[in-house]
Amino acid sequence: MLALEHIHLTYNPGTVRQMGLFQDFSLTVPQGQYLSVVGSNGSGKTTMLNLLCGSLPPDQGRVIMAGKDITAQSEHLRARKIGRIHQNPGLGSCAQMSILENLALSDSKQKRMNLLPAIDRKQVERYRAMLAPLGLGLENMLEARAGTLSGGQRQALALIMAVMTPITCLILDEHTAALDPKTADTIMALTDSIIKEKGITAIMVTHNLRYALEHGNRLIMMHQGRVVLDESGEDKEQLRLEKVLGLFNEISVECGN
Repeated sequence: MLALEHIHLTYNPGTVRQMGLFQDFSLTVPQGQYLSVVGSNGSGKTTMLNLLCGSLPPDQGRVIMAGKDITAQSEHLRARKIGRIHQNPGLGSCAQMSILENLALSDSKQKRMNLLPAIDRKQVERYRAMLAPLGLGLENMLEARAGTLSGGQRQALALIMAVMTPITCLILDEHTAALDPKTADTIMALTDSIIKEKGITAIMVTHNLRYALEHGNRLIMMHQGRVVLDESGEDKEQLRLEKVLGLFNEISVECGN
């Protein structure tokens, strides 16, 4: 279970640019739920992810994971249990390192650091077996630098790296937005497969309403730091694009867009 409880957050307090985004905001995501999050720019989607991952502290309120208060826990400690995939494929791996080196580094995320070699050659075949089902040829490119990969290949690598060690939650921050439609569909299929196989909690922020409807078992729409639509289970399955798009456009008009 992952939760935000009674969150208050104000940007630029005490200045002319002061803006209160969250006022007593709460959200609970049960263990194993796959949540899709939509909303206009500035609605609080990415800020919510930053609060969960620890890259942004709340002014007030608590962040809870598996029943434990982690509000004061650092971002790097949370990263042991929370995997995050960013919109920019380049942020999920080190461009100057090879695919093999990236995988080895990720594989060591929850291990104690020492002076032993970073790459255990005994693991190479295991890495190849992990990459082969992707159908992207990465298993035959282990010595290639990550920076030479296409956006789709690099995002697929980032997904594999994020779940190499046991994690509680997978955060997807518009992780298909920078990809062409065909590649985005491939990455979404991989995402669904990983979430189902690992049985992990997942939160996906997306501007693609079709993806939000077709993937996951719960959908929320955010607006000005509030949840204005929350459907799950059978109610979510019965949602139609027209209804979600209609609400989205209604909110847009209210905001003068």
